[in-house]
Amino acid sequence: MSLVLEQVIAQSNIAFGTSGARGLVADFTDQACAAFAQSFVSVMQRSFSFERIAIGIDNRPSSPQMAAACAGILESMGYSVDYYGVLPTPALAYQAMQDKVPAIMVTGSHIPFDRNGLKFYRPDGEISKEDEHAILTVSDELMSFVSALPATSSVASDNYIKRYLDIYPHQMLAGKRIGIYEHSSAGRDLYHTVFTKLGAEVTSLERTNTFVPIDTEAVTDADQQKGLDWSNQYGFDAIFSTDGDGDRPLIADERGQWLRGDIVGLLCAKALGIQSLAVPVSCNTAIEQSGIFSTVVRTKIGSPYVIAAFADLSGSVAGFEANGGFLLGSDVTVSAQVLKALPTRDALLPGLALLALAGEQPLSNLTAKLPQRYTASDRLQQVPTLWSQNFIAKAGLSPVEFLVLLGQRSRQIRSVDQTDGLRMQFVDGDIVHLRPSGNAPELRCYVESAEEAEAQQLVQVILSTVKGLLN
Repeated sequence: MSLVLEQVIAQSNIAFGTSGARGLVADFTDQACAAFAQSFVSVMQRSFSFERIAIGIDNRPSSPQMAAACAGILESMGYSVDYYGVLPTPALAYQAMQDKVPAIMVTGSHIPFDRNGLKFYRPDGEISKEDEHAILTVSDELMSFVSALPATSSVASDNYIKRYLDIYPHQMLAGKRIGIYEHSSAGRDLYHTVFTKLGAEVTSLERTNTFVPIDTEAVTDADQQKGLDWSNQYGFDAIFSTDGDGDRPLIADERGQWLRGDIVGLLCAKALGIQSLAVPVSCNTAIEQSGIFSTVVRTKIGSPYVIAAFADLSGSVAGFEANGGFLLGSDVTVSAQVLKALPTRDALLPGLALLALAGEQPLSNLTAKLPQRYTASDRLQQVPTLWSQNFIAKAGLSPVEFLVLLGQRSRQIRSVDQTDGLRMQFVDGDIVHLRPSGNAPELRCYVESAEEAEAQQLVQVILSTVKGLLN
């Protein structure tokens, strides 16, 4: 009996979130992976001509088998597969854009260990929301295939390294002591090479063969303490890390304090001389208050929305998210060299740009010169997405009553933004933003305040109250 792609995908329990298709590992059967891959390529055939397709993976144990299913179906369709093995997502995306071919990255990014995902790239960059819809509705029959991986090529990793070594002076980091929190990051070996070739003394930290789901928007207390301890022990100038697939940076200053992702993005954009920015509504308002950028556009959360906003921006263009992933929307000149656009989340560029901007001064000096607005964020895990959506929809109908429910009756609302979830700004300047995660069954909370301790405390108060309502 023949299987229709649309039906296989619909029955898989796998759905598109803010970045790619995500689901339980158990749901990513060979058949489901093949159906997504065949549908993706069928959609790409409508607009592009190509003979090859690129595939890469992260370090999750389930990723090689998923990639083998994707490669198997693509070869059945008559395409050659360029398999780049374990590498950062932006490295795969960059290579595919240079070769003008589609790409599939097998990664669950930062989401829990029992899940995984597929990210899709057109020959000209990330797929759009329209592409996602098209992939879900292809009515062709699933072709027969045999799961198999081709030999691994290092070309994409090598070119990603060259991308940055070509624009930054080779001794830019001479005298700097850099820690790399490797965990299970897909780019851990590559980062060591880049920082070393730029002259830094590099120390590898906590490499593991067990997958670690680092979430750069909700750094655990344990990881917070690790940053402080490593800084005290080694005297680092900075600590660099990423999430699982290397598209979201995690950067600590010389004190071992992890920097917020949107502050990293702001500083990276400043270092690159960016004029026009697109950022999600959840990002820190220090972006506008800094006065650095001529234009700042706010979007829904998710890289496809940020990228879509680039079309209406002029001059040098970029975007970033609260998780720190930096999207370079236009070519820029760095050290008299042209750095080509890479409109997908990248973690390595922000790390290098911040160190270049700091020069001989400590990283903490960069943040001290910005408007002092602090964002804290955390999430409740294992919260059904439908429950979160209904909860926030009801809150949006009566925000004042919602504040009472959260134990915040004394606060006065200045404005309410429902671009993505519920974002309330108060008369005292504080901001509370609640939204369901687009990638996992989680409810996320962002709080912005003029005081760091107040932001952190309010996040915990809000989530604790919501958890009580959930139970």
